[in-house]
Amino acid sequence: MQNKQLYNILVPVDFTARNKWAIAKAIELANNFNCNIHLVHVVFNPVFPLIPIDASRFTPYASHINMQVSREKLAALKATYKNQLCGDGQIEISLLQGHHQAQLIQYIESYNMDMVVLGLSKFNLLERIISSISISLLARKIKIPILAVRSSGLVSHFKKIVLPLHNDIPVDRIKLATMLARSFRSTVYLVSLRDNINGNPNNILDTALEVVQSVSTIPVQCFLLEGKNLAKSTLDFSKRINADLILGQTIKEFRLPGLWNKITNKLLSYASKIPVLTLDKTAAQA
Repeated sequence: MQNKQLYNILVPVDFTARNKWAIAKAIELANNFNCNIHLVHVVFNPVFPLIPIDASRFTPYASHINMQVSREKLAALKATYKNQLCGDGQIEISLLQGHHQAQLIQYIESYNMDMVVLGLSKFNLLERIISSISISLLARKIKIPILAVRSSGLVSHFKKIVLPLHNDIPVDRIKLATMLARSFRSTVYLVSLRDNINGNPNNILDTALEVVQSVSTIPVQCFLLEGKNLAKSTLDFSKRINADLILGQTIKEFRLPGLWNKITNKLLSYASKIPVLTLDKTAAQA
């Protein structure tokens, strides 16, 4: 996040229940940062499919009806939520055609989005298999954070922000944490595994603390966590302190342990009832 500020928040919508908490969280952020919300729906168009499919099912008439219905649903969503925005923020709606993820990436780049907010359902495994938007794949291709929210994660504010550290100083995630903490008057909790610290001649917690204090005066606390897996230890710690937000990445250290979790690519985002904000190091440096 180069501007250290939110101006445009993208919420991909598919007109399911999970859109409700994504939009609710986007409105909370928009009212804090006085920014715009973009509700975007992508109608799948197989003109340039990524995999072979039976295109005979997608007739021009069916596509026209689908577009018309989707346009009406988007307008209804805007009418429902626009009065909840305070200040100068607006709700923009866009209807796109094509492959879901490709269209979203193009929209993010074309209209300078600063954050994506996704609603997650309770059915994690099924969702990750059939979802048109994969957090891990999307995070690697964009330069902005992705906030994943469940119905259980609709806290009123981000008062306790947990920032897990692996073996480097995540400057972009630190800047993001301090920006949110200033707005919500939050405390940032820097955490790392004790084994990771013992094996590192340079204390990553001390260095990260110095970086935070060099850019902000927000309250900061540092904790060494027990355990072998950063994602699990972070999740357990966040539950104990009733955290409101976790800032993570999609690298393997932020995946839950166990063979099945590795097979299903179970990121913190999918395992946590607490909202998780994902910002990839590779994307941030691109």
